[in-house]
Amino acid sequence: MLTHPDFDPVLVHLGGPLAIRWYGLMYLVGLALAWWLGRRRAAQPGSPVTAQQVDDIMFYGMLGAILGGRIGSTLFYYFPDFIDNPLVIFRIWEGGMSFHGGILGVLVAMWLYGFHRQSGFFTVTDFVAPLVPPGLGAGRIGNFINQELIGRPTDVPWGMVFPVTRDGIARHPSQLYQAILEGVILFLILWFYSAKSPPRMAVSAVFLLFYGIFRFAIEFVRTPDDHLGFVAFDWLTMGQLLSLPMILIGTGMLWLAYRSPWRRTAGGI
Repeated sequence: MLTHPDFDPVLVHLGGPLAIRWYGLMYLVGLALAWWLGRRRAAQPGSPVTAQQVDDIMFYGMLGAILGGRIGSTLFYYFPDFIDNPLVIFRIWEGGMSFHGGILGVLVAMWLYGFHRQSGFFTVTDFVAPLVPPGLGAGRIGNFINQELIGRPTDVPWGMVFPVTRDGIARHPSQLYQAILEGVILFLILWFYSAKSPPRMAVSAVFLLFYGIFRFAIEFVRTPDDHLGFVAFDWLTMGQLLSLPMILIGTGMLWLAYRSPWRRTAGGI
């Protein structure tokens, strides 16, 4: 049995309410990694995106992730509170970011970018998809440091006691599981798959499919949200419910990518 190091979530205290937090730093790490990887992809022969355009994509993507993540968290997980008081969406000091909302925000942002640049939507998303997992992994490390989104009780040798629970029960370090699956393995899948010149839309499809599968599986060892619990059948969590459409849509998109010849032509949608 292991014990969580009980990190201070604040990296540097600047005085008063000002502080540099580990979780915020992880966001910056994820953005920096995405920018660096994007520059590398843009430098490859035949890249549909130039190095200069990577900067614009990062700006659009960051806004989409932050706005979508916050809006999604409020609507998916705190909808009754939102109905009672719509202004809760602005209570950013209370925290709350949803990946599924974030990915919707990024998709909208990529559509806006593609429209502005007159680039195909899937041309942009196929380029961006392999850049996302390192940021997801960094975010899960931030969750681990903050002792949030912890796992369910377990008796596996690597079970970890999280001081924040104050119950002394060993739990799955589910944040680390997600960091490995969503941050490392998903990145490797997308990076090497995209290097094989797959048809248009296929890389985006693989991202949706495998993220959905990984997230759905991890939810079985992750503690459900306290205020929601299980949303159906005494085992289905909100995270799984939101991941199911990703799996289905990703599967359908992958089928279309290989079955529809027009998807492979330059300029697609």
